[in-house]
Amino acid sequence: MRIESYTQVQQLYNTKKPAKLQGKAKSGASDQIQISSIGKDIQTAKNAVAAASDIREELTAPIKAGIANGTYQVSGESFAERLMKKYEESGSL
Repeated sequence: MRIESYTQVQQLYNTKKPAKLQGKAKSGASDQIQISSIGKDIQTAKNAVAAASDIREELTAPIKAGIANGTYQVSGESFAERLMKKYEESGSL
């Protein structure tokens, strides 16, 4: 291998070129983000849903009390009627 060839190859793979390109990229425009009012409203709604409880205590408290007291009873006929009504509404029959 000749030394002159090595110098020519080294010039092809000059490591200083990428550093110059990176310097130019940093001096350019910066990125910015703007959130629309609809996006802000959606975020507010998401936060409200996340903060809300999954269980509505005003509906479940009387049932829990009835179970704890042993006074909560479920009518089998009433349950079967509601189950069949939901089944018919779904169009599976």
